[in-house]
Amino acid sequence: MLIKIYPENPNPREIRKAVEILQSGGLVIYPTDTVYGLGCDINNSKAVERIAQIKGLNLKKDHLSIICHDMSHLSEYTKALDNHTFKLLKRNLPGPFTFILPASSNIPKLFKNNKKTVGFRIPDNPIILEIVKELGNPVLSTSIRDEDEIIEYTTDPELIHEKYNNLVDAVIDGGYGGNEASTIVDCTTFPFEIIRQGKGDLVE
Repeated sequence: MLIKIYPENPNPREIRKAVEILQSGGLVIYPTDTVYGLGCDINNSKAVERIAQIKGLNLKKDHLSIICHDMSHLSEYTKALDNHTFKLLKRNLPGPFTFILPASSNIPKLFKNNKKTVGFRIPDNPIILEIVKELGNPVLSTSIRDEDEIIEYTTDPELIHEKYNNLVDAVIDGGYGGNEASTIVDCTTFPFEIIRQGKGDLVE
């Protein structure tokens, strides 16, 4: 299913459609402020396993990211942050960053692993933010890569739909995506370390 949603003014009915798919354990591909992402409701273990299968991820070892609507989810999924880290997040979010933070005990339960960290994202994209807000909890997120060695990420939602149509339940067409991934910042060390420089310049 291809769902067209305009980022300037996301249609609540189409947003609801995407949320209902997530609530029923479905997988959705959606735009972010960087590249297109593949996600599911983090509370649905079967859906999480489906994503791991599609992406060839090992849930016990691989790093996983969650997309939140705002900072209010921090306390539930991460350990208490020091003032410096909290201010860093406030200055840069919403934005094209993945912050690696110490995970609360909820994360291992959700992902059946012993991970001590979680990637935290609040993308500057109204479509995915509205979906997460309506869903009421974060979405597990991983980027859609391209097998092409030159083009790392597919930017055309119609091509993404063609490729993933049989693997996922819906692709949201929110216009062309970017082809530069988020900047990954490790906040579990001091000073903070940029593990991957992608889109966006960190304001420290």
